[in-house]
Amino acid sequence: MSMERGSFAARHDFDALPLSPDIDVRCAQFSEIGALSEMAHRLVPGVQIGTAELAKYYLFDPQSILTFSRKGKLVGGMAFLFLNDRGHDALLLDEICLTAPETRYLAAADDDVAAIYIWAIAATGRGIAGLGKAAAHLRQIRFRSADCYAQPSTVAGRDIMKATGFAPVPSFQPDLWCYERPWHRRPLRMPGAIIQSRSFADARY
Repeated sequence: MSMERGSFAARHDFDALPLSPDIDVRCAQFSEIGALSEMAHRLVPGVQIGTAELAKYYLFDPQSILTFSRKGKLVGGMAFLFLNDRGHDALLLDEICLTAPETRYLAAADDDVAAIYIWAIAATGRGIAGLGKAAAHLRQIRFRSADCYAQPSTVAGRDIMKATGFAPVPSFQPDLWCYERPWHRRPLRMPGAIIQSRSFADARY
């Protein structure tokens, strides 16, 4: 995952990012796939997937690609792999081809999503402010039980990971980072008190 600019000093959990009123975030339309593919090739190092391949995954799960726009202009996008249990295991064991994942590893629309892999983030200028609404998208019932994974491909991407609560995890997959959802975390036991993770179950767009 990557982005063009990396000024992301404020630190928030991914699920606590503010919802920017300036950036509109929604599921992509099929007609936007070409522009999103071009943006990903321009901004994300090492992207190999083309428009036709991206369209294939979009048709498999239209909720897996989001657009970020400001005043009607496309300023970014975000793509996910919604993994089933088999896909989650394959990710950790480095048995999935992340540039061309087989659909048998992906959760169907009526399947539980076991893990979310952030395939790519491409954003220019203020587009990165769309991350808050993207996180809200992932708080829908279908996705809430899934932790998020990513592999930062640039310094800016790594900075975003650090600033939003991701941390490297042991796995056979190289440089894999994970964001554990707040409601999965164990309470921190301290003398005389139990501090529980804040839940964002009631968060809305």
